Amino acid sequence: MPVTSDINRNKPTLSIITATYNAASVLPRLIESLRLQTDQDFEWVVADGASSDNTLELLAQVKDLNLAVDSRPDFGIYDALNRAVTMASGKYYLVLGADDRLFPEAVAAFRSAVDDSDVDIITAKVFADGIVHSVRRAWPWLYGQFAYVSSHAVGTAIRKGLHEKFGLYSHRFPMAADQFFLKKVGDSGANIVKADFVAGEFSTEGTSGNDILGALTECFRVQLATGEYRFFQLVIFLARLFKNYRRL
Repeated sequence: MPVTSDINRNKPTLSIITATYNAASVLPRLIESLRLQTDQDFEWVVADGASSDNTLELLAQVKDLNLAVDSRPDFGIYDALNRAVTMASGKYYLVLGADDRLFPEAVAAFRSAVDDSDVDIITAKVFADGIVHSVRRAWPWLYGQFAYVSSHAVGTAIRKGLHEKFGLYSHRFPMAADQFFLKKVGDSGANIVKADFVAGEFSTEGTSGNDILGALTECFRVQLATGEYRFFQLVIFLARLFKNYRRL
């Protein structure tokens, strides 16, 4: 049975959205990072996939954040994110995984960036695996979404209205729907601003990090679906398989 609750909600400029499923063991760090934000003018929308651990009980204890929770069975992370996007009331949204965290000035920096200009996407730097990652600003045919953004989660604030033109996250790509969406948006000539701050820490322990073959295959499919040259994409795909064969 679906469970929806607006624990303490108003309408800010920025919505933070998170998909959860049995995430009680990792959520406390994310919650604490949201509590430590120097700018609290944001809402947190959690789309939960009917967790069977104490995820919902943990969220119910959060009384000091602008939080809305919807829990129901779903078909995976992008189904949950689509639900959260639909629920979000902010003009922009930022995706955070349950095991990610924001640095204390992140919300303030994102809000400053969106207040200063009418942009479609703001992409900041992210910290992952001991390295600070930024947007490559290179060739979309080679790097896909990373030619436009540093990372879908943690580092990129997205105008919610873009989904009216480009659709929600596609169920065709269970592991890479974010890549497909952002690649389409970037290829369209959207106004994307590169911000010079580190937004937070992105966890690499998710599905794509554990299933290298699946992630590489879906990246290849996204590149084909967005019209990149098939022969070059096949060569790139095979090269990436060879590079990562010990991890497959």
